[in-house]
Amino acid sequence: MSVQERKERERAERERLIVATARELAEQQGWDAVTTRRLAERIEYSQPVLYSHFRGKREIIGAVALEGAAEMAASLRAAASAAAGPRPRVAALARAYLDFAARNPAVYDAMFRLDGGLAFATEETPEPLKDAFAALLENLAEVAGEDVHPGLFTEVFWAALHGLATLTRSGRLPPEDAERRTELLVDRLAVA
Repeated sequence: MSVQERKERERAERERLIVATARELAEQQGWDAVTTRRLAERIEYSQPVLYSHFRGKREIIGAVALEGAAEMAASLRAAASAAAGPRPRVAALARAYLDFAARNPAVYDAMFRLDGGLAFATEETPEPLKDAFAALLENLAEVAGEDVHPGLFTEVFWAALHGLATLTRSGRLPPEDAERRTELLVDRLAVA
C-alpha cells in the first residue's frame, strides 16, 4: 500500500468516525447537541481536522442523511422482497418505512427535516436519495392504478408515510392505532 493510499484510507476512516459520532450524539441528545466542538472532543481530533472533512454541521447532517437513505433503501427492498404479491409488498414497504423512522429519529430528521444541503427532486439529487425513492417506486408502480403516473403515486404515498411518521413521533396521533392507519393507507391507495 502506498503512502497516498494509506492517507486516503485513514481520511475515509476519520470521516466515517465523524459521521457515526454525530449520528450517535444526535440519537442520544438531539441535533442541537451536535456541535463541531463536541464532535472534536468525542473523536479526539482537533476542530481543524474535523473542518478538513466537513465545512460545518450542515455538511455533517447531509452525510448522515445520505447514510440513512442508503440504509432506508436496503430496509425497504428487504421488506418488499419478503412479501408475496403487490398489496402485501405495499404493506411491507409502509411498515418498513415507518419502522425506520421510529427506530432512527435523528437520522430521519437529517434526511427530511433538517438542512443538510442536499437537493431533492433535481438533477443534483445525490444517488442515495434517488435510490431510497427508487426503492419505493419499484414496488409501487404496479399498484398505482390506471392512468396514474407511478412517480406521482410514489410521491403521494411517501408524503402520507412521512406525515404518519412525523405526527406519530410528535405524539399527535395515538400510537395504538398505528397498524390500522397503515392498513387504511394501503387499502385506499393501492388499487391493484
